[in-house]
Amino acid sequence: MTDSGAATSGAPPRAASVSVRVLIYTDAPTLGGAERSLQNLLTHLGPHVVAGVLGVERSVVEGIAGSRPGTMAAIVPVVRGKRDARAIAAHVRAVRAFAPDVLHANLRTPWAAAYGVAAGLLVRGVRTIAVEQLPIPSEDPLQRRLKRMASRRLAAHVAVGEQAARTVESYVGLPTGSVSTIYNGVPEARPTEPKRVSSGPTVGSLARLVPQKGLDLLIPALTACPNVTAVVVGDGEEREPLERAAREAGIAGRFVITGWTTEPRAYLAGFDVFVLPSRYEGFPLSIVEAMLAGLPVVAADVGSVSEAVIDGETGLLVAPDDPGALADAIRSLLSDPEQRRRMGENGRELARARFTAQAMADRFEELYSEVLGWR
Repeated sequence: MTDSGAATSGAPPRAASVSVRVLIYTDAPTLGGAERSLQNLLTHLGPHVVAGVLGVERSVVEGIAGSRPGTMAAIVPVVRGKRDARAIAAHVRAVRAFAPDVLHANLRTPWAAAYGVAAGLLVRGVRTIAVEQLPIPSEDPLQRRLKRMASRRLAAHVAVGEQAARTVESYVGLPTGSVSTIYNGVPEARPTEPKRVSSGPTVGSLARLVPQKGLDLLIPALTACPNVTAVVVGDGEEREPLERAAREAGIAGRFVITGWTTEPRAYLAGFDVFVLPSRYEGFPLSIVEAMLAGLPVVAADVGSVSEAVIDGETGLLVAPDDPGALADAIRSLLSDPEQRRRMGENGRELARARFTAQAMADRFEELYSEVLGWR
Protein backbone atom coordinates (compact mmCIF):
# COMPACT_ATOMS: atom_id res chain seq x y z
CA MET A 1 0.00 0.00 0.00
CA THR A 2 1.41 3.38 -0.89
CA ASP A 3 0.37 6.99 -0.55
CA SER A 4 1.80 10.46 -0.19
CA GLY A 5 3.65 10.32 3.08
CA ALA A 6 2.28 6.88 3.93
CA ALA A 7 4.23 4.20 5.77
CA THR A 8 3.67 0.83 4.16
CA SER A 9 4.95 -2.71 4.01
CA GLY A 10 3.50 -3.34 0.55
CA ALA A 11 0.62 -5.54 -0.62
CA PRO A 12 1.13 -9.16 -1.59
CA PRO A 13 0.03 -10.33 -5.02
CA ARG A 14 -3.46 -11.80 -5.29
CA ALA A 15 -3.31 -15.59 -5.29
CA ALA A 16 -5.91 -17.97 -6.65
CA SER A 17 -6.08 -19.77 -3.30
CA VAL A 18 -6.91 -16.58 -1.37
CA SER A 19 -10.60 -16.34 -0.59
CA VAL A 20 -10.90 -12.69 0.45
CA ARG A 21 -8.76 -9.59 0.86
CA VAL A 22 -10.00 -7.34 3.65
CA LEU A 23 -8.71 -3.85 4.35
CA ILE A 24 -9.67 -2.49 7.78
CA TYR A 25 -9.86 1.28 8.09
CA THR A 26 -9.88 3.34 11.28
CA ASP A 27 -9.28 7.03 11.91
CA ALA A 28 -9.08 6.56 15.69
CA PRO A 29 -6.34 8.67 17.35
CA THR A 30 -5.88 6.20 20.23
CA LEU A 31 -6.47 2.52 21.00
CA GLY A 32 -9.82 2.15 22.74
CA GLY A 33 -12.53 -0.47 22.94
CA ALA A 34 -13.52 -0.06 19.29
CA GLU A 35 -9.95 -0.73 18.23
CA ARG A 36 -9.52 -3.65 20.64
CA SER A 37 -12.51 -5.23 18.90
CA LEU A 38 -10.49 -5.07 15.65
CA GLN A 39 -7.55 -6.79 17.34
CA ASN A 40 -9.88 -9.55 18.48
CA LEU A 41 -11.36 -9.82 14.99
CA LEU A 42 -8.02 -10.06 13.19
CA THR A 43 -6.75 -12.66 15.65
CA HIS A 44 -9.70 -14.96 14.93
CA LEU A 45 -10.31 -14.53 11.19
CA GLY A 46 -9.51 -17.66 9.18
CA PRO A 47 -6.25 -18.15 7.23
CA HIS A 48 -8.07 -17.58 3.93
CA VAL A 49 -8.38 -13.88 4.83
CA VAL A 50 -5.54 -11.61 3.69
CA ALA A 51 -5.80 -8.55 5.89
CA GLY A 52 -4.51 -5.00 5.89
CA VAL A 53 -4.99 -2.09 8.28
CA LEU A 54 -5.18 1.51 7.09
CA GLY A 55 -5.40 4.49 9.41
CA VAL A 56 -4.19 7.93 10.36
CA GLU A 57 -2.32 7.20 13.61
CA ARG A 58 0.75 4.95 13.48
CA SER A 59 0.46 3.56 17.02
CA VAL A 60 -3.18 2.59 16.41
CA VAL A 61 -2.56 0.99 13.02
CA GLU A 62 0.49 -0.95 14.20
CA GLY A 63 -1.27 -1.94 17.42
CA ILE A 64 -4.16 -3.44 15.45
CA ALA A 65 -2.08 -5.00 12.67
CA GLY A 66 0.31 -6.54 15.20
CA SER A 67 -2.46 -8.81 16.47
CA ARG A 68 -2.25 -10.92 13.27
CA PRO A 69 1.10 -11.95 11.76
CA GLY A 70 1.48 -10.93 8.13
CA THR A 71 -1.09 -8.12 8.26
CA MET A 72 -0.27 -5.22 5.98
CA ALA A 73 -0.18 -1.74 7.59
CA ALA A 74 -0.26 1.76 6.12
CA ILE A 75 -0.64 5.29 7.43
CA VAL A 76 -2.46 8.06 5.57
CA PRO A 77 -2.69 11.76 6.45
CA VAL A 78 -5.55 13.02 8.59
CA VAL A 79 -8.17 14.70 6.40
CA ARG A 80 -8.56 18.24 7.73
CA GLY A 81 -11.79 18.98 5.88
CA LYS A 82 -13.70 18.53 2.66
CA ARG A 83 -11.21 20.74 0.79
CA ASP A 84 -8.16 18.74 1.89
CA ALA A 85 -7.75 17.17 -1.56
CA ARG A 86 -4.24 15.87 -0.90
CA ALA A 87 -5.22 13.80 2.13
CA ILE A 88 -8.43 12.57 0.49
CA ALA A 89 -6.47 11.48 -2.58
CA ALA A 90 -3.98 9.66 -0.34
CA HIS A 91 -6.85 7.66 1.15
CA VAL A 92 -8.09 6.66 -2.31
CA ARG A 93 -4.59 5.70 -3.48
CA ALA A 94 -3.98 3.58 -0.39
CA VAL A 95 -7.23 1.66 -0.89
CA ARG A 96 -6.51 1.15 -4.59
CA ALA A 97 -2.97 -0.05 -3.81
CA PHE A 98 -4.16 -2.80 -1.49
CA ALA A 99 -6.91 -3.77 -3.95
CA PRO A 100 -9.24 -5.20 -1.31
CA ASP A 101 -12.34 -7.21 -1.99
CA VAL A 102 -13.84 -5.64 1.14
CA LEU A 103 -13.13 -2.39 2.93
CA HIS A 104 -14.14 -2.84 6.59
CA ALA A 105 -14.52 0.65 8.09
CA ASN A 106 -14.59 0.72 11.89
CA LEU A 107 -16.55 3.77 13.07
CA ARG A 108 -15.95 4.74 16.68
CA THR A 109 -18.94 7.11 16.26
CA PRO A 110 -21.40 7.38 13.33
CA TRP A 111 -19.53 10.46 12.14
CA ALA A 112 -16.04 8.93 12.15
CA ALA A 113 -14.12 7.26 9.30
CA ALA A 114 -16.10 9.19 6.68
CA TYR A 115 -13.12 9.59 4.34
CA GLY A 116 -12.15 5.94 4.63
CA VAL A 117 -15.71 5.00 3.70
CA ALA A 118 -15.63 7.46 0.81
CA ALA A 119 -12.36 6.01 -0.48
CA GLY A 120 -13.85 2.52 -0.44
CA LEU A 121 -16.90 3.71 -2.35
CA LEU A 122 -14.74 5.48 -4.95
CA VAL A 123 -12.48 2.53 -5.80
CA ARG A 124 -13.98 0.22 -8.39
CA GLY A 125 -14.62 -3.36 -7.31
CA VAL A 126 -14.47 -2.72 -3.57
CA ARG A 127 -17.40 -3.66 -1.33
CA THR A 128 -17.54 -1.27 1.62
CA ILE A 129 -18.86 -2.26 5.05
CA ALA A 130 -19.38 0.28 7.86
CA VAL A 131 -19.34 -1.01 11.44
CA GLU A 132 -20.91 1.32 14.04
CA GLN A 133 -19.36 1.09 17.50
CA LEU A 134 -20.82 3.94 19.58
CA PRO A 135 -24.02 5.83 18.66
CA ILE A 136 -23.59 9.56 19.31
CA PRO A 137 -25.94 12.17 17.78
CA SER A 138 -24.90 15.06 15.57
CA GLU A 139 -26.53 18.47 15.42
CA ASP A 140 -25.06 19.15 11.96
CA PRO A 141 -27.78 18.58 9.29
CA LEU A 142 -25.19 18.49 6.47
CA GLN A 143 -23.22 15.80 8.30
CA ARG A 144 -26.37 13.72 8.73
CA ARG A 145 -27.34 14.16 5.07
CA LEU A 146 -23.90 13.11 3.82
CA LYS A 147 -23.99 10.10 6.14
CA ARG A 148 -27.38 9.04 4.74
CA MET A 149 -26.09 9.36 1.18
CA ALA A 150 -23.00 7.26 1.90
CA SER A 151 -25.02 4.67 3.82
CA ARG A 152 -27.22 3.99 0.79
CA ARG A 153 -24.14 2.91 -1.18
CA LEU A 154 -22.68 0.56 1.43
CA ALA A 155 -22.52 -3.15 0.73
CA ALA A 156 -23.46 -3.69 4.39
CA HIS A 157 -24.13 -1.51 7.41
CA VAL A 158 -23.52 -3.10 10.81
CA ALA A 159 -23.74 -2.10 14.47
CA VAL A 160 -22.41 -3.89 17.54
CA GLY A 161 -25.85 -4.43 19.10
CA GLU A 162 -29.55 -4.37 18.26
CA GLN A 163 -30.34 -1.23 20.23
CA ALA A 164 -27.18 0.41 18.93
CA ALA A 165 -28.36 -0.34 15.38
CA ARG A 166 -31.78 1.23 15.98
CA THR A 167 -30.15 4.28 17.59
CA VAL A 168 -27.83 4.83 14.62
CA GLU A 169 -30.80 4.59 12.26
CA SER A 170 -32.63 7.20 14.31
CA TYR A 171 -29.68 9.59 14.54
CA VAL A 172 -28.87 9.39 10.83
CA GLY A 173 -32.41 9.11 9.47
CA LEU A 174 -32.09 5.61 7.98
CA PRO A 175 -34.89 3.06 7.46
CA THR A 176 -35.59 0.81 10.43
CA GLY A 177 -33.81 -2.50 9.96
CA SER A 178 -31.25 -1.15 7.48
CA VAL A 179 -28.43 -1.59 10.03
CA SER A 180 -27.79 -5.21 11.02
CA THR A 181 -26.05 -6.53 14.14
CA ILE A 182 -22.78 -8.34 14.77
CA TYR A 183 -21.85 -8.30 18.43
CA ASN A 184 -18.37 -7.40 19.55
CA GLY A 185 -16.66 -10.43 20.98
CA VAL A 186 -13.72 -11.12 23.27
CA PRO A 187 -11.53 -14.20 23.73
CA GLU A 188 -11.48 -16.08 27.00
CA ALA A 189 -8.67 -14.76 29.15
CA ARG A 190 -5.41 -16.66 29.41
CA PRO A 191 -4.64 -17.82 32.96
CA THR A 192 -2.68 -15.13 34.82
CA GLU A 193 -1.80 -14.47 38.42
CA PRO A 194 -4.95 -12.96 39.98
CA LYS A 195 -4.57 -9.47 41.42
CA ARG A 196 -6.69 -8.66 44.47
CA VAL A 197 -6.49 -5.13 45.82
CA SER A 198 -8.81 -5.55 48.82
CA SER A 199 -9.57 -8.46 51.13
CA GLY A 200 -13.08 -7.14 51.82
CA PRO A 201 -16.15 -6.81 49.58
CA THR A 202 -14.96 -5.43 46.26
CA VAL A 203 -16.64 -4.03 43.18
CA GLY A 204 -14.60 -3.15 40.15
CA SER A 205 -14.48 -1.91 36.60
CA LEU A 206 -12.17 -1.99 33.58
CA ALA A 207 -12.58 1.32 31.82
CA ARG A 208 -11.05 4.43 30.33
CA LEU A 209 -11.34 7.27 32.84
CA VAL A 210 -13.57 9.54 30.79
CA PRO A 211 -16.97 11.15 31.57
CA GLN A 212 -18.77 8.67 29.29
CA LYS A 213 -18.06 5.80 31.70
CA GLY A 214 -19.83 7.48 34.64
CA LEU A 215 -17.19 6.40 37.15
CA ASP A 216 -17.81 9.57 39.17
CA LEU A 217 -21.14 7.96 40.17
CA LEU A 218 -19.23 5.26 42.04
CA ILE A 219 -18.07 7.80 44.61
CA PRO A 220 -21.50 8.73 46.07
CA ALA A 221 -22.54 5.08 45.66
CA LEU A 222 -19.58 3.99 47.80
CA THR A 223 -20.50 6.43 50.56
CA ALA A 224 -23.76 4.48 50.84
CA CYS A 225 -21.93 1.12 50.89
CA PRO A 226 -19.74 1.02 54.04
CA ASN A 227 -16.77 -1.36 53.99
CA VAL A 228 -16.99 -1.82 50.20
CA THR A 229 -13.93 -1.07 48.05
CA ALA A 230 -14.13 -0.02 44.41
CA VAL A 231 -11.21 -0.81 42.10
CA VAL A 232 -11.03 0.89 38.71
CA VAL A 233 -8.51 -0.59 36.30
CA GLY A 234 -7.57 1.99 33.72
CA ASP A 235 -6.37 5.52 33.19
CA GLY A 236 -7.47 8.70 31.45
CA GLU A 237 -8.33 12.35 31.68
CA GLU A 238 -10.69 11.91 34.66
CA ARG A 239 -8.16 10.28 36.98
CA GLU A 240 -7.20 13.38 38.94
CA PRO A 241 -10.79 14.68 39.32
CA LEU A 242 -11.95 11.23 40.44
CA GLU A 243 -9.20 10.86 43.01
CA ARG A 244 -9.87 14.38 44.30
CA ALA A 245 -13.61 13.67 44.61
CA ALA A 246 -12.90 10.46 46.51
CA ARG A 247 -10.66 12.33 48.97
CA GLU A 248 -13.31 15.01 49.49
CA ALA A 249 -15.94 12.32 50.12
CA GLY A 250 -13.68 10.66 52.71
CA ILE A 251 -13.42 7.35 50.82
CA ALA A 252 -9.99 7.69 49.20
CA GLY A 253 -8.87 4.43 50.81
CA ARG A 254 -11.86 2.60 49.33
CA PHE A 255 -11.67 4.05 45.81
CA VAL A 256 -8.59 2.64 44.08
CA ILE A 257 -7.43 3.50 40.56
CA THR A 258 -4.73 1.11 39.38
CA GLY A 259 -3.68 3.02 36.27
CA TRP A 260 -2.89 1.45 32.93
CA THR A 261 -1.84 -2.21 32.89
CA THR A 262 -1.04 -4.78 30.22
CA GLU A 263 -3.19 -7.39 32.02
CA PRO A 264 -6.38 -5.62 33.12
CA ARG A 265 -8.41 -8.84 33.17
CA ALA A 266 -6.15 -10.26 35.90
CA TYR A 267 -7.98 -7.96 38.33
CA LEU A 268 -11.37 -9.54 37.59
CA ALA A 269 -10.61 -12.48 39.88
CA GLY A 270 -10.40 -9.99 42.76
CA PHE A 271 -13.88 -8.53 42.17
CA ASP A 272 -17.11 -9.74 43.73
CA VAL A 273 -19.22 -7.61 41.38
CA PHE A 274 -18.38 -5.85 38.11
CA VAL A 275 -19.79 -2.34 37.65
CA LEU A 276 -20.11 -0.09 34.60
CA PRO A 277 -22.28 3.01 35.24
CA SER A 278 -21.82 4.46 31.74
CA ARG A 279 -23.82 7.44 30.50
CA TYR A 280 -23.85 6.05 26.94
CA GLU A 281 -22.45 2.96 25.25
CA GLY A 282 -22.53 0.78 22.17
CA PHE A 283 -21.68 -2.75 23.31
CA PRO A 284 -18.79 -2.54 25.81
CA LEU A 285 -16.15 -5.28 25.72
CA SER A 286 -15.46 -5.00 29.44
CA ILE A 287 -18.90 -6.34 30.33
CA VAL A 288 -18.31 -9.47 28.25
CA GLU A 289 -14.86 -9.88 29.81
CA ALA A 290 -16.47 -9.75 33.25
CA MET A 291 -19.14 -12.27 32.23
CA LEU A 292 -16.52 -14.68 30.90
CA ALA A 293 -14.81 -14.38 34.30
CA GLY A 294 -18.04 -15.49 35.96
CA LEU A 295 -18.89 -12.13 37.54
CA PRO A 296 -22.37 -10.67 38.01
CA VAL A 297 -22.62 -7.22 36.44
CA VAL A 298 -24.24 -4.00 37.63
CA ALA A 299 -24.53 -1.63 34.69
CA ALA A 300 -26.42 1.40 33.47
CA ASP A 301 -29.16 0.52 30.99
CA VAL A 302 -27.73 2.34 27.98
CA GLY A 303 -26.99 1.34 24.38
CA SER A 304 -26.96 -2.42 23.87
CA VAL A 305 -25.82 -3.20 27.43
CA SER A 306 -29.15 -4.92 28.18
CA GLU A 307 -28.46 -7.45 25.41
CA ALA A 308 -25.68 -8.89 27.59
CA VAL A 309 -26.70 -7.82 31.09
CA ILE A 310 -30.12 -9.42 31.35
CA ASP A 311 -31.70 -7.87 34.40
CA GLY A 312 -32.12 -10.43 37.16
CA GLU A 313 -30.35 -13.17 35.20
CA THR A 314 -26.77 -12.10 34.41
CA GLY A 315 -26.75 -8.94 36.50
CA LEU A 316 -28.72 -5.87 37.47
CA LEU A 317 -29.54 -2.86 35.30
CA VAL A 318 -29.89 0.63 36.73
CA ALA A 319 -30.88 3.97 35.27
CA PRO A 320 -27.94 6.10 34.09
CA ASP A 321 -26.79 8.96 36.34
CA ASP A 322 -28.48 7.45 39.41
CA PRO A 323 -25.92 6.80 42.18
CA GLY A 324 -28.67 5.76 44.60
CA ALA A 325 -29.87 2.98 42.30
CA LEU A 326 -26.24 1.99 41.70
CA ALA A 327 -25.64 1.68 45.46
CA ASP A 328 -28.84 -0.33 45.93
CA ALA A 329 -27.83 -2.80 43.21
CA ILE A 330 -24.32 -3.18 44.64
CA ARG A 331 -25.65 -3.82 48.15
CA SER A 332 -28.21 -6.30 46.82
CA LEU A 333 -25.58 -8.45 45.13
CA LEU A 334 -22.94 -8.22 47.85
CA SER A 335 -25.49 -9.36 50.45
CA ASP A 336 -26.48 -12.47 48.47
CA PRO A 337 -23.59 -14.82 47.53
CA GLU A 338 -25.95 -17.34 45.95
CA GLN A 339 -27.43 -14.70 43.66
CA ARG A 340 -23.92 -13.61 42.64
CA ARG A 341 -22.94 -17.20 41.88
CA ARG A 342 -26.09 -17.85 39.82
CA MET A 343 -25.78 -14.63 37.82
CA GLY A 344 -22.08 -15.22 37.25
CA GLU A 345 -22.70 -18.70 35.87
CA ASN A 346 -25.55 -17.45 33.67
CA GLY A 347 -23.35 -14.66 32.37
CA ARG A 348 -20.45 -16.96 31.54
CA GLU A 349 -22.78 -19.32 29.68
CA LEU A 350 -24.36 -16.48 27.67
CA ALA A 351 -20.99 -14.89 26.82
CA ARG A 352 -19.56 -18.20 25.63
CA ALA A 353 -22.63 -18.81 23.48
CA ARG A 354 -22.96 -15.38 21.85
CA PHE A 355 -20.12 -12.95 22.55
CA THR A 356 -16.82 -14.68 21.85
CA ALA A 357 -14.22 -13.28 19.48
CA GLN A 358 -14.52 -16.41 17.34
CA ALA A 359 -18.30 -15.95 17.00
CA MET A 360 -17.70 -12.36 15.89
CA ALA A 361 -15.05 -13.41 13.35
CA ASP A 362 -17.24 -16.20 11.97
CA ARG A 363 -20.12 -13.79 11.44
CA PHE A 364 -17.91 -11.25 9.67
CA GLU A 365 -16.49 -13.96 7.42
CA GLU A 366 -20.08 -14.88 6.48
CA LEU A 367 -20.83 -11.21 5.81
CA TYR A 368 -17.75 -10.80 3.59
CA SER A 369 -18.91 -13.80 1.54
CA GLU A 370 -22.46 -12.45 1.34
CA VAL A 371 -21.50 -9.00 0.06
CA LEU A 372 -19.16 -10.55 -2.50
CA GLY A 373 -21.89 -12.88 -3.72
CA TRP A 374 -19.89 -15.96 -2.81
CA ARG A 375 -22.75 -17.44 -0.79
